Amino acid sequence: MGIVLETKLPMKKFKKGKVRDVYEAGNMLLIVATDRISAFDVVLPNGIPFKGSVLNMISSFWFDLMKKIVPNHIITTESTEIITKADIPKEYEDMLKNRSMLVRKTKPLPVECVVRGYLAGSGWKEYREKGSICGIKLPEGMKQSQRIPFPIFTPSTKADTGHDQNIAEEKMMEIVGEKAGRELKEKSLKIYEAACDYAEERGIIIADTKFEFGKTNGDVLLIDEVLTPDSSRFWSKEGYAPGRSQDSFDKQFVRDWLESVNWNKQPPAPRLPDDVVKKTSEKYLEAYRRITGRTLS
Repeated sequence: MGIVLETKLPMKKFKKGKVRDVYEAGNMLLIVATDRISAFDVVLPNGIPFKGSVLNMISSFWFDLMKKIVPNHIITTESTEIITKADIPKEYEDMLKNRSMLVRKTKPLPVECVVRGYLAGSGWKEYREKGSICGIKLPEGMKQSQRIPFPIFTPSTKADTGHDQNIAEEKMMEIVGEKAGRELKEKSLKIYEAACDYAEERGIIIADTKFEFGKTNGDVLLIDEVLTPDSSRFWSKEGYAPGRSQDSFDKQFVRDWLESVNWNKQPPAPRLPDDVVKKTSEKYLEAYRRITGRTLS
């Protein structure tokens, strides 16, 4: 199967995200991870080989590993089961293989649950300006990429378009309610800490990540994607050194190239050169191999 930038299934489309196409299937949703890639909240014109499969299969792996901490929305990721349960013509099975999951419908909670273990990205920028992140005071004199003394929970708004905005924990409680807010924080920190222990044994530092949760029948479920190179910063443990940017297994390589060509970060985005596409694909595949112990061909 070649690069998949668009999907057209004989089903009602529920939503088109930056990377995922979501379809309705009765009381279920079919989530298909395409090979689209976005940076600075803009979808780029060309895709990354294997990216959709990596995102889907890494999420599936983590969902299964973390279900002892929090239940999730997955029904199945097996393409043969998906086409049967969702009543999809068999001709679409090859396209759906490895890059799709059938899930329960939930009511998504309107916040991103961000956990940071290292100073990077918007957290590093905010720390330099204020000495804190989302109102959480951090020690003075910390360096870029330095490990934070303890993982911190820094929620943000959830935007379908444009930029998410960091918010204080108290604001999150106002949005989702105090009981749900406490549960989201507790679950997010537990998942992050368990994932960090697992990943570091396999040569990957998870610098930060974001989780999404939804409610169904009063239960809080982990939804969408989890601990992928799109939703997290994956750094190579080998050669890690604070005080600079790190070698990564995520789309930072794409962001760095876009910064180098002085793009104004407004649509349309420039087309990625072949060598950047190839290198990015290799990084995603390597993240998958290290985390799951498997390979995608």
